[in-house]
Amino acid sequence: MATEILSSTKKFRGTPVIPGDKSVSHRSLIFGALASGETEVTHLLNSADVNSTASCLRQLGVEILKIGDDKVLVKGCSGFRFKEPSEVLDCGNSGTTMRLLMGVLAGQDLKATLTGDASLNKRPMKRVSEPLSLMGGHFELTGGNFAPLTIKGKPLHGINYDLKIASAQIKTAIMLAALNAQGTTTITGEIHSRDHTERMLNHFGVRVTSDDHQVVVEGGQSLKGNSIRVPGDPSTAAFWLGAASLIPDSLVKMENISLNPSRTGFAEALKRMGGVVTSKMVIHDPEPMGTMQARGSRLVGVHIRAEDVPALIDEIPLLAVLATQAHGATIVEGAEELRVKESDRLEAVAQNLRAMGATIEVRKDGFAISGPQKLKGAVIESFHDHRIAMAFSIAALVASGETEIRDSGCVAISYPDFFKTLKSLSR
Repeated sequence: MATEILSSTKKFRGTPVIPGDKSVSHRSLIFGALASGETEVTHLLNSADVNSTASCLRQLGVEILKIGDDKVLVKGCSGFRFKEPSEVLDCGNSGTTMRLLMGVLAGQDLKATLTGDASLNKRPMKRVSEPLSLMGGHFELTGGNFAPLTIKGKPLHGINYDLKIASAQIKTAIMLAALNAQGTTTITGEIHSRDHTERMLNHFGVRVTSDDHQVVVEGGQSLKGNSIRVPGDPSTAAFWLGAASLIPDSLVKMENISLNPSRTGFAEALKRMGGVVTSKMVIHDPEPMGTMQARGSRLVGVHIRAEDVPALIDEIPLLAVLATQAHGATIVEGAEELRVKESDRLEAVAQNLRAMGATIEVRKDGFAISGPQKLKGAVIESFHDHRIAMAFSIAALVASGETEIRDSGCVAISYPDFFKTLKSLSR
């Protein structure tokens, strides 16, 4: 396994190009595959997770062509008309791939088995199969909750479903199945997760009605191919915003970043901590995007409540690192979903912070950290989790001595050039 050795730095400056947003990249490929005509996708994220989606779609008969350095062309199947795969669909480490394909395939006249790596096959899938089964889908899950899982496509019907978990993956799986179902599907409950699907389906010609209380999808609608520019991933940009905020006399500027309000929770939390973060909207539709920058600042503790979590769920490990350097207490609550990500991220954060000499109180749904605390270099276990590896790489920039990031290659899941960029910004 690859290992990175990192040390502290006294400056952090530059204008990094941020890779395409992972969530939008997955959806661009899947929606383009379902559409009539062709969909040209620019700035698609070239990462292991997105490549898993592309590979599965190709096995389902979808043609995806690379037409330039950062463009692909998806030739749509004009609806839910995928071919039955001859082999098991390997989703790698990508929960988005598996969960969205469960929604896509539930109503198709085919049989397919989905699997993943050791980490993905431990992540809960009943939360997706349950609403899809209520729509008429048929699933066989390992141990009743896990992959490998087999889908036997059946005719679907619309349902009214009260979502118990604020998960864009579950919400999207239901919405995609709803398009291939008879009648209307209404989703209520915890619907305030990232809204890329709602925005992008409208861009592909589908009517989706949504407000603070419900999301409504009429069955039988068709997607029409369209062009998509994938914005820079704000969850990726967050690492550079955080690093610049920690280190005095730093300045990082980035362009074409997603400014979707459902994704800017980390930037807003960083501002509440005293971070000097600014943004400017340049493009509004279908995905808001623009510029972001951050500079060195004095941070203070912040209270992250359950209602704040969906907009910064991926950035909470990084927030924990920032909390160790902030003045006062930082409390995170309502983040129990972190326990079923690529790793148990709450425990992974606690183990690694303690290895660096920090004190943290871990709770069932979050943590409490008082700062500032001095960090020392340590051996960091990434647990094959890209967010953990990247968060503690930022911690290494303010720690004494050397920090060793084990299994550092896992960053390829979302940001293959992460370490190359980090080193260029901290020279």
